[in-house]
Amino acid sequence: MTVLLLAGTSEAAEVASGLAKAGIAAVASLAGPNRAPVPTEIPTRVGGFGGEAGFRAYVKDAGITAVIDATHPFANRITDRTAAICTDLGLPYLHVLRPPWRPQDGDNWTEIAREEDAAALVPQGDTVFLGTGRQTLNRFSGLEGRRVICRLIAPPTAPFPFEGGEFLLGLPPFPVGREVSLFTQLGIDWIIVKNAGGEASATKLTAARRLGIPVLMLTRPPVPIALRVETAAEAVAWAATL
Repeated sequence: MTVLLLAGTSEAAEVASGLAKAGIAAVASLAGPNRAPVPTEIPTRVGGFGGEAGFRAYVKDAGITAVIDATHPFANRITDRTAAICTDLGLPYLHVLRPPWRPQDGDNWTEIAREEDAAALVPQGDTVFLGTGRQTLNRFSGLEGRRVICRLIAPPTAPFPFEGGEFLLGLPPFPVGREVSLFTQLGIDWIIVKNAGGEASATKLTAARRLGIPVLMLTRPPVPIALRVETAAEAVAWAATL
């Protein structure tokens, strides 16, 4: 048996460690170079598979007998494709999906389904903090006329895609006190994030709550019908039953 672990999250690193400790043969796969790599205890490949045909070929050539998908909650294209291929091949598939964030007392959240929806809710002239990464940045182009600050953990490779935007470099961790100071210094009026869940990146939400800053929360994309767990321990336990 050889398990393919689609990685890139903290849960994936925990799954990899658990598989190694359990003596389960596995290989991890990262879609691209990780700017903040988490060491794993199993062999790791880096790079895409070359689409559906490439993924099918890899699974066959590498003798993969099961797939654990522990990619980011918003990596829906990868998850949808992988689940469909595994179903077609009769390959055991497990989706590891951390719980989403839920609003707490004092939160002022508005859920939006698309990045484009933000422009109708943020007044002209306001200052917006984007915690959504660079990949979907162009979808916020309707926010021209506001000051838009997008935090990155590595220098940008292209200019901001619309006027009024600027990049802010910062390396994690981002403790709550540091986030409170940053948002106060920048005069942030709105925070926009993806509902990724997890503890590490929830500090900006705690800071927003303390400062009374409204949050636009991008809802998660739909997930395929599949066997699903929330924790690394559950994923390792599943692999041990194969």
